[in-house]
Amino acid sequence: MVSTLRRAGLPGPDPFAGDVTRALADAGLFRLRAVLVGSAAFGTYAGMLGIRMPAASMQAGDAAQDFAISAEVQDSLPPILDILQLIDPEFRAVPHQAHTVKVVAVVNGRGYRVEFLNGNRGSAEYTGKPSPMPALDGASAESLPFLDYLIYEPVRTVLLYREGVDVLVPAPERYAVHKLIVSSRRHTDTLGRVKADQDLSQAALLFEALVETRHGDELADAWGEAWERGDAWKEGIIKGLARLPKNGVKALEKALGPDVVEALLTRSSIEARGKY
Repeated sequence: MVSTLRRAGLPGPDPFAGDVTRALADAGLFRLRAVLVGSAAFGTYAGMLGIRMPAASMQAGDAAQDFAISAEVQDSLPPILDILQLIDPEFRAVPHQAHTVKVVAVVNGRGYRVEFLNGNRGSAEYTGKPSPMPALDGASAESLPFLDYLIYEPVRTVLLYREGVDVLVPAPERYAVHKLIVSSRRHTDTLGRVKADQDLSQAALLFEALVETRHGDELADAWGEAWERGDAWKEGIIKGLARLPKNGVKALEKALGPDVVEALLTRSSIEARGKY
């Protein structure tokens, strides 16, 4: 079935990313409620939604695990570094920048990085600080804002690699709204702008796909939840929407109503003029 789907044009990861994800899955990462995020997760949505999307960069370099779920699991993985060194002996531990005794990632000689992230449900002072992950056998996770929203109620799917890899990924509507928000928080240097453009491109494609496959109600619910989470969330949504490609804007008009989208775009324009 995986081979048939690949021949039909659905995307899969590059071989190395596939090997990394499969090794972590075989070790029990997704059984312990870890959630694959980033472009590797994005690549699974074509099959999940039953549509074709442009091929995306398949980098399985991010994994997110909710701390509360991790703390409740009475089980753990073997050391992450040991697992990945079976694939590439050059993998090494990467300490946290501010807390060097905490390991939050592993990287190999080619710069391929596997990071563990955790949603920051507390105040801003916890952002960027490592959180202990009992299920990860000594590894920690980087605490990031907005991530708890992204990985809430993930969905199970299959990464199209070899015989198929069972993974958990964010619900596509949450992934799209999250990308819209984080695009507004990227650095303004060249790399930051490139990442923001990719965020917005993926968000627009998913908005369009969700509407086309009659998942507009789920999108509207995810949008409303994010909007109600506070001023920082509203600011991110408005700024992201102002730069969203037209196909994404049109899809949101169908899901939310043209008046809602127009009002947000007008608000964005007024706020932008007020800064200059």
